[in-house]
Amino acid sequence: MTRWLVAFAGVAGAVAVGFGAFGAHALRRKLPEDRLANLELGVRYLYFHIPGVLAAAWLSSAVPCGGNTFATVAGWSFVLGMVLFSGSLIVLALTGERRWGRVTPVGGVLLIVGWIALVGAAFSASSASHAFFGSLVTC
Repeated sequence: MTRWLVAFAGVAGAVAVGFGAFGAHALRRKLPEDRLANLELGVRYLYFHIPGVLAAAWLSSAVPCGGNTFATVAGWSFVLGMVLFSGSLIVLALTGERRWGRVTPVGGVLLIVGWIALVGAAFSASSASHAFFGSLVTC
């Protein structure tokens, strides 16, 4: 799971930079202000949650064999939340189709779940258990 989350964080960073630049330069004069604001919000939330994805990846490696359930929930909640929340806002901005706005709150709830699960992951992962079990367990 760790590799997939780190890879997703890298892709999300590239998408955020790409759409941020595209919005700031190519779309600035072409989109209405409300749609440009949607694009900027979608990009901003991608940036905000990349550290959460990376933290979930790191915490999932703190328990051998990916045994940190909270980190798994956090990581995938962030991934799905970012795709649904930021993705729906970016598509809404580019297409003007208001129906995409119905998806955004679902993504927002998943992002909140991700942060709450990250707290659980932080308390369920201990470096002592990793040091002890890491030498005994082979995955």
